[in-house]
Amino acid sequence: MKRIESKKNPQVKQWKKLQTKKERDKTDLFIIEGAHLVEEALKYTGIVVELLYAESFQLPYSWNLDGIDLFLVTDDILHEIGDTETPQGVAAICRKPNVTLDNDLSSALLIDAVQDPGNLGTLIRTADAAGIDQIIIGDGTVDIFNSKVLRASQGSIFHIPISRGNLSEWIEKLKSSGHAVYGTSLEGAEPYQQVHHAGPFALIVGNEGRGVQKELLSQTTQNLYIPIYGKAESLNVTIAAGILLYYLRG
Repeated sequence: MKRIESKKNPQVKQWKKLQTKKERDKTDLFIIEGAHLVEEALKYTGIVVELLYAESFQLPYSWNLDGIDLFLVTDDILHEIGDTETPQGVAAICRKPNVTLDNDLSSALLIDAVQDPGNLGTLIRTADAAGIDQIIIGDGTVDIFNSKVLRASQGSIFHIPISRGNLSEWIEKLKSSGHAVYGTSLEGAEPYQQVHHAGPFALIVGNEGRGVQKELLSQTTQNLYIPIYGKAESLNVTIAAGILLYYLRG
């Protein structure tokens, strides 16, 4: 265990750089904050590289910390390297998971240019809860390892394979392997309740403002919409995804 008390320490400066996507991409590392996220990450060998904790935090006996570098730091340091208003006394530096996507898996969620970190994290959590096999992130979507995405995912980012990919190419791959690929759209679409689905499937959800790109919608097996019975103009993308994923999964 190493002890660091100064925010000017070079190690602290390096940790702080992980707040930026540029540094995360350069190092293949990212930072998580809070006991719940750390506990979820520790369930997977090789993810947590360094564990940072304050004197006020009691390390649980159930945590397997073999092979992990431990740092005792101050609350000020945890505040400096993170972005939560009130640090929970523990954080971890993690290695990005090595993910291989597979078009033979039975279900997939494709995400097209979702820009709000909270929405992306909630989509990941929702797909995990619905038992979806993998998530494919398209261009224009916020960084998977953004701290707000990680918090909103509530640890689901460690439970389900997630990777970036060309959505157009993946639609064709999935269709060729027998998947029904459903888009979400308000135009040229059928009410989702009229679809009687069975078998492998993929669902595409899109940008908060413009929805799924028309080019992608033109490639799908069928496009769906969720009827609005009240006066709201639309549903949040995460709510829509939850309804459709559970319905399609049967």
